[in-house]
Amino acid sequence: MEKLFLIEPTIDHEEEARKYIEEFKSEKVVIAGGSGIDEYVYSDWLEKLKTGKAKETCRKDRVPAHTFFLVRSSDNRIIGMINIRHELNEYLLREGGHIGYSIRSSERQKGYATKMLELGLQKCLDLGIEKALVTCDKNNTGSAKTIQNNFGILENEYENEEMTIQRYWINVREALSKRK
Repeated sequence: MEKLFLIEPTIDHEEEARKYIEEFKSEKVVIAGGSGIDEYVYSDWLEKLKTGKAKETCRKDRVPAHTFFLVRSSDNRIIGMINIRHELNEYLLREGGHIGYSIRSSERQKGYATKMLELGLQKCLDLGIEKALVTCDKNNTGSAKTIQNNFGILENEYENEEMTIQRYWINVREALSKRK
């Protein structure tokens, strides 16, 4: 697999981020783990990410989080996005988890999601998250496989008005040691 890395978004990524958003829009698909990237002017979105990192500055109805682009080193293309929430509120514990992520459709089924989640787990460890909750739609077998490939253990399923959500827990340190 080509070299991939997680990077915090900057203004330098604006054009590539626009292409990423357009790919999702053309398919009418939601950008999971994108922290609302498609709802803001890019510079405003960057400010939202900046203030959202710390409990003192994030919105009161949110938890602190970091968002990263998964970038392929050979062409600097944004392959995916991952959002890591530092803690869980009631909603995140039930449905959203610590981690949300997406891979652009033209890059799916190449192992990128599994690698991105692995890199995200390292970020979790850096943030002091030892046990991470990752959820997915029961019908999203690709996402379930990604979580399982990173040693996620299914705890249960939760039904909301739209879907059945599978809730997986990952022992972060253990999962990363198995990856080495």
